Amino acid sequence: MDKYNLNNSYKAVVIGGSAGSFQGIVKILSQIPKNFHLPIIMCLHRLKHVRNGFVEALSIKSVVQVVEPNDKETIKKGGVYLAPSNYHMSVELGNHFAMSTEEMINNSRPAIDVTLGTAAYVYRDKLIGILLSGANRDGGLGMKNIKDKGGLTIVQEPSECMIDTMPKAALSLTQIDYTLKIDEIVEFLIELDKHYK
Repeated sequence: MDKYNLNNSYKAVVIGGSAGSFQGIVKILSQIPKNFHLPIIMCLHRLKHVRNGFVEALSIKSVVQVVEPNDKETIKKGGVYLAPSNYHMSVELGNHFAMSTEEMINNSRPAIDVTLGTAAYVYRDKLIGILLSGANRDGGLGMKNIKDKGGLTIVQEPSECMIDTMPKAALSLTQIDYTLKIDEIVEFLIELDKHYK
């Protein structure tokens, strides 16, 4: 029984997170199927002057390769992409990324709202948005954009978050589909992947 009413029409998963989200991301990337069928696009707040180590730290535990895409890089099925340090990462029509160094949004670059909002514009009702633990409101508007375009929205259960400001911001702005703990998000993604077999 599929408790999430999933299907195989989704085209991408986009994940945002900030303070307290790293362990959750590691758990997700270490437990999803190795040949996960959809691209996973991640925008995580990180120290802008620390360019090395973050991807490596994720990749050590991940069952899938994590890459920081270049400007105009094509988004491939099964790819796992992380917004580069100090760049806003947008999803563009034609299924590729665009990087920019425009001013910070919500004191952040990369800004989660930029990645989620542009992904919502491109993928519309074929997008799944996930927002994890974080200390500011970045991502709340992006989740509203995903919901408004017909996509599916998930936030990490606030009581499980190290800092619950980010998921609570999304919950205050729109009707989120599912509020799940990290283990349930993993279960959700495994269930989703089965529809593409």
